[in-house]
Amino acid sequence: MPRLQGAMRAEKKQRTRMASQRPHHHRILRGLETARSGDAFDFSGATIEVARRLVGARIVRTIPFGQPDAGSRLTARIVETEAYLPFVDPACHAYRGPTARNASAFGRPGTAYVYFIYGNHHCLNVATEPPGVGAAVLIRAAVPLDGLDAMRRRRPDIEDAGLLSGPGNLCRAMAIDRRDDGADLSSGDLRIVASRGKVPAVTSSARIGLSSATAWALRFFDARSASVSPYRRNRTTSAKYRASR
Repeated sequence: MPRLQGAMRAEKKQRTRMASQRPHHHRILRGLETARSGDAFDFSGATIEVARRLVGARIVRTIPFGQPDAGSRLTARIVETEAYLPFVDPACHAYRGPTARNASAFGRPGTAYVYFIYGNHHCLNVATEPPGVGAAVLIRAAVPLDGLDAMRRRRPDIEDAGLLSGPGNLCRAMAIDRRDDGADLSSGDLRIVASRGKVPAVTSSARIGLSSATAWALRFFDARSASVSPYRRNRTTSAKYRASR
C-alpha cells in the first residue's frame, strides 16, 4: 500500500508539472503553425506562372538519417527555373505519357519529380498541373543561405556562389536524389516555401541544352544573382530571346 500511494503521489506531481508546461508548448505549436502557414508556397496555377513565382522561393532541406551531416538543415533561395509544359512541349519528359520513371511529373502540384541524367546528375523538378496531367518546373539554380558547410563538403573547392548553380550541382550540394522522387514539397525533409521580403525582378529567355522547342522563352531567372548559370547572365543572348517572344 505505501508503495502504491508513493506511485500515486509521483503521478500527481507529474500531471501537475505537465499541466504547468502545457501553455508553453501550446504557444510554441501556435508559433510553428503560423510560421508554416505564412511560409507556405502556392503550387497551384499554370506551369509558366508557377515557374515565375518559384524564383525567390526557398528550398528547405533537412538531410535524412543515414547520410553524411544527417539532421543538418540547408536552405537556399531559388534564382533560376525552367517550365516544361503539358501536352504541347516535346522537351517535357511527360510529353509521351506516363512511365515508371516520370510518374511523379503527373502527380499533384507540389510533388517532387527527381530524375537521374547522364549517369551522374540528379535534377529536382516540381509537378505543377492537376493530377494525371504531366508537367513540371525544373529548379536550375539557387543561392545558398544556411548549411553552407555541409554544401561545401559535397562540392569542395567551389565558390559559394557556384555551389548550387546548375540543377545537378544543386542536387549534389543539397543531398537530393531519387529517394526524394514523389515527395510532398509542402512538408517533410525536402520543402519549398514562399519567398521572404522583396520578390526579385524575373527575366525570361529560352531554355538551355535542348534539341526541341529551343526558342520557347520558358526559362526564368534573377539576372542580378551570381548563382544563375553563366549562359543566362549573358545580356545579349537574353535580350535576343526576349525579343523573339
